[in-house]
Amino acid sequence: MAKMNRKAKQKFLEEKVEHIDITKFDSTPIIQSMQNMSFTARDTANAAKLFNQMIRDKNCSIFLAIAGSTSAAGCMQIYSDMVKYNMVDAVVATGASIVDMDFFEALGFRHYKGNPNVDDRKLRDLYIDRIYDTFIDEEELQVCDKAAKEIADRLKPRPYSSREFIREMGKYLKENAKKKGSLVEVCYDNNVPIFCPAFSDSSAGLGLVLHQCERINKHKGYVSIDSVADFRELTEIKIKSPASGLFMIGGGVPKNFIQDTVVCAEVLGKKEGPHKYAVQIGVADFRDGACSSSTLKEASSWGKVEGKEQMVYAEATSVLPLIISYVYHKGDWKKRERRGWAKIFERD
Repeated sequence: MAKMNRKAKQKFLEEKVEHIDITKFDSTPIIQSMQNMSFTARDTANAAKLFNQMIRDKNCSIFLAIAGSTSAAGCMQIYSDMVKYNMVDAVVATGASIVDMDFFEALGFRHYKGNPNVDDRKLRDLYIDRIYDTFIDEEELQVCDKAAKEIADRLKPRPYSSREFIREMGKYLKENAKKKGSLVEVCYDNNVPIFCPAFSDSSAGLGLVLHQCERINKHKGYVSIDSVADFRELTEIKIKSPASGLFMIGGGVPKNFIQDTVVCAEVLGKKEGPHKYAVQIGVADFRDGACSSSTLKEASSWGKVEGKEQMVYAEATSVLPLIISYVYHKGDWKKRERRGWAKIFERD
């Protein structure tokens, strides 16, 4: 890397992205008013009330699916609060959401307010990565890569599910976190498993490549990630749950992975039935057959979702705070029993 202009870099990394705190405002009056409106407003209100219905269902295990970059964009605390306040029993997410954003900030780094019209070639020269209007220091992200390698180096060489490895990340943060309350750490504390079916597509993947190359050069065994184990473990939770509900941000692999547990259970000879509830927030269009892996109604034809569902066609940062603030202030989460699904995978 050529000599960098540190002062120029610092000018780009001055304003930090601040994560919204849903406990500091009560959106109940807004959601109630939106219920009497139309279009996305009414869909948002319906989603809030449906999610609270999941919370009130004593038999329902709730799966949070996260795709996209909402964690970096200011929703990071929302997700950790959903676990802290017992609204979530398992998480399925992209590796970037868990590692490059949440774990990254737990190590003491931050995301910064940027500009989508900036000269990206200049950003590259300064080792600054851009997510639309959000900046990340690539040098700090490489520290995150090495932390993942350090965790892998400590483990017994064998395949691990992403859930197992992320739990080790939680242990690591108990000793090394500079920012408390990350999603990884809060899930570790509350026995809420996190699954990243495409885990290697993240900063941790880079760290694991470093780990494997070093071990191979030394003719030693190494750690790898077993995505089939992820599928099996996640399906085991679905099978053990009398009922299940999905709260999904975006679509992609996390959405499809958690929905496919219904099909996997059927392949295993278990007649557990489809997910009882489902909410999806996203902006993907369905006319090209995509909608980031289909609408919820389409999923019914696969037997994945059957019951109460609500699509909300909105950019998630604009409606997610309203929905979760509403559920928080309703207070029904206080009566829920924690599932502690991570405990079923503990080994002697």
